[in-house]
Amino acid sequence: MKIGLVGFPGCGKSTVFGALTGRRVETGYASRSSSAHLAVVKVPDPRVDALAELYSPKKITYAEIEFRDLPGGHDAELDRTSLNAMREVDALCQVLRGFESEAGDAPDALREIIDLEAETLLADLQVAEARVERLRKDRSNPRELALLERIQEALEAETPLRSMELGEEEQRLVAGYAFLTRKPLLLVLNVPEDDAALEIAEPIRVAAKERGLGLVSLSGPVEMDIAELPVAEQPEFLESLGLKEPASGRFVRAAFALIDLISMLTAGPDECRAWPIRRGTFAPKAAGRIHSDIERGFIRVEVTAFEDLIELGSEARCRDAGKLRVEGKEYEVCDGDVVHFRFNV
Repeated sequence: MKIGLVGFPGCGKSTVFGALTGRRVETGYASRSSSAHLAVVKVPDPRVDALAELYSPKKITYAEIEFRDLPGGHDAELDRTSLNAMREVDALCQVLRGFESEAGDAPDALREIIDLEAETLLADLQVAEARVERLRKDRSNPRELALLERIQEALEAETPLRSMELGEEEQRLVAGYAFLTRKPLLLVLNVPEDDAALEIAEPIRVAAKERGLGLVSLSGPVEMDIAELPVAEQPEFLESLGLKEPASGRFVRAAFALIDLISMLTAGPDECRAWPIRRGTFAPKAAGRIHSDIERGFIRVEVTAFEDLIELGSEARCRDAGKLRVEGKEYEVCDGDVVHFRFNV
């Protein structure tokens, strides 16, 4: 999963990138670049740790998120380079300034939410208009034309496309356009250290809820320092700030919930691993996350709930207790399922 961090100049985006990744990068106006900073972060999962204790595997593999600190715009706008970079990620994270600027300007996070929405709506409308015009001329795909006309109408009404209900075929038709307002959007309010443990102001919470957006709050500079500490020293520092866990944990949960991801688990003496998949994924498609051959030759999947496996201590005991199930092609994999796929190619 690729998450792109975006934000208007001065919001502390690169500092938040450091807080989430533990990778310190140049910050401030001097750090503006036409390229993105990249970092791959392992997603903490105590279930993988518990399975590793049970199996003592040769390898432990956590789910991963790729963070991209996307190039910023200039002044109070996002330029074309920034908007194009946003199209290349699976989800967006808008960093909101929750602190007084260097010039003494009070924060206005609500305005930043509205401004980014306006810019992405306009960018999507330009793409939709161009495609509609072309399809009207050649009439090569009337179904796509009808769908894009609906999309254009929604954008003209200032309705983000993530609010539109699209069927599976319609989603496939528009996937190649990488519309910005269809991407899941998580808001991160970057606040001063003294406000790190405070609740987010109601107007911002209401704005996020009305738009169906995720929302978390953190103090970028403090969290960047925490991310660079040894793991054993982090709890004491967090407690002194009134926090229970680093920002990365809260962010990951919010991101998974927003994109509707769950973790499928595999376990054995060779490897214990978490596989992120979308909620509602059927067993053969989930098998394809491991290898395309398994999806193509899928026969069945043996499923044990994580809690049952840990409680009983082995797959054999789960089988004897009736806790190991055999499921077919119509099974929707659930969060925390420990799976073993049977296939024949």
